Amino acid sequence: MSPRTPRQYEEIREEKRALIMDTALFFFANEGYHSTTISQIADRADISKGLMYNYFKSKEDLLRSIISKSIAEVYSYFDINRDGYLSEEEFEFFIRKISIMLKEKRTFWRLLIQLMMQKEVRDHFLKSFVGSDSISSIYLSDNPDQQAGQIIKTIRDYFFRKKERMGIDYDPLIELNLFILTLKGLALTVIYLEDDNESHEKVINRIIEMFK
Repeated sequence: MSPRTPRQYEEIREEKRALIMDTALFFFANEGYHSTTISQIADRADISKGLMYNYFKSKEDLLRSIISKSIAEVYSYFDINRDGYLSEEEFEFFIRKISIMLKEKRTFWRLLIQLMMQKEVRDHFLKSFVGSDSISSIYLSDNPDQQAGQIIKTIRDYFFRKKERMGIDYDPLIELNLFILTLKGLALTVIYLEDDNESHEKVINRIIEMFK
């Protein structure tokens, strides 16, 4: 048998890294982030505790990597040309792709939502990925060095820019909050309820019609 190539070693490393993250997400969501130990994750992933630290520096590093993975996936469908300007066409593309992504990866997103409901995890997310200390100020934060901050800033600018054509009665902040609430409702519906493709498509079209 010929020796493995550097690429093969890298593929093996990435597979093991993904396994550790999936295992950690399961424990964090079901046992609680604070209660979960590195030893538990290592045992379930069938890897020694010492070797775990070759992949992740700490439990916090693991949490950060899990959240980063979810943000990166969302970001991959957002503002495709990366110019910081969300066009109406890009907005529609984003909504349609997000609904598909949630359907295809229900288990991951169910676990992630359970994880994000934990206060210490939510606080970590706000401070590390958004640059905000509270939910109420999240839409006013401006942290373009992080992907989450870029998403928030770009979507906020999208709604504030609409005021030019919607008139003085249009409140972009209220519209933005309404959109976020609608998106949360869509996400929960998609990942927790059974498929109804015809109804789902109508809902997606209506969301796009409302906010495009």
